[in-house]
Amino acid sequence: MSKHHPDLIMCKKQPGIAIGRLCEKCDGRCVICDSYVKPFTLVRICDECNYGSFQGKCVTCGGNGISDAYYCKECTTQEKDRDGCPKIINLGSSKTDLFYERKKYGFKKR
Repeated sequence: MSKHHPDLIMCKKQPGIAIGRLCEKCDGRCVICDSYVKPFTLVRICDECNYGSFQGKCVTCGGNGISDAYYCKECTTQEKDRDGCPKIINLGSSKTDLFYERKKYGFKKR
């Protein structure tokens, strides 16, 4: 996710024992490169990203988590799984722009 959207910011704190989760639409993706090929290493997130209402939420989009998140074989080989907590902590400019455009023109969410 962060590879294709450079405005997204990852947490990068020291991971704890909590396992990262993915929602239905993000299921099967690598959390770093969005690859669907060869899930290899289980994603660990920091305790702050797994506390309270954030517990069990998707690592990339914040939806309800249904499955465990994995790094792909390539990201594990390049040791990108050791960069810290991969949880996205901001919305990104495209999502916030969409929110304000809907509000400005009076579009209703279905």
